[in-house]
Amino acid sequence: MLRGIDVSAYQSATYDTDGLSFVFIKATEGRSYVNPKLEAQTKRARDAGLVVGFYHFLWPGNLTAQAEYFVSKAPEKKGDLLAVDWETTGEGTHASNAEKDRFIRKVKELRPDNRVVLYCNRHFWLTKDTTSYAGDGLWIADYVTAGEPRIKAKWRFHQYTDDPLDKNVADFSSESALREWAEGA
Repeated sequence: MLRGIDVSAYQSATYDTDGLSFVFIKATEGRSYVNPKLEAQTKRARDAGLVVGFYHFLWPGNLTAQAEYFVSKAPEKKGDLLAVDWETTGEGTHASNAEKDRFIRKVKELRPDNRVVLYCNRHFWLTKDTTSYAGDGLWIADYVTAGEPRIKAKWRFHQYTDDPLDKNVADFSSESALREWAEGA
């Protein structure tokens, strides 16, 4: 298992990279928000030699516009990962299952040289998802033992805690295997 974290504007731009192989950085949300620390957090990850991923917090509606917004703001580099964060919004709503699928497909169409994965929690995966479509891989949040999410699905990334920050593991035999997979879109 490889170790990684995910960061957003709530975390420092000088987060600790020791022992990490990858990082997911929040890039955008909806059609108007860009993480103000995106550039600095990306530089930190690249300077440390980590595999870098970017995620978009999905809102219901305007899926094409959201996908276009995300890819226009997330740095474009072969081997970077792209993810959709599918969960309940601050207003208590969430994108539908069909909207989640359309968003992933649109991002894959707009960025065919990047892997696109779905991030959601165990509850969404088991109760909201009806297609099991996760693009190129599932990033599942389930706060149990690292690498042992309680789901019946092929997963690539597992967020196993958010205390004191979001910690993840990746189901790859080595960092080179993760890089090879990421660059093989």
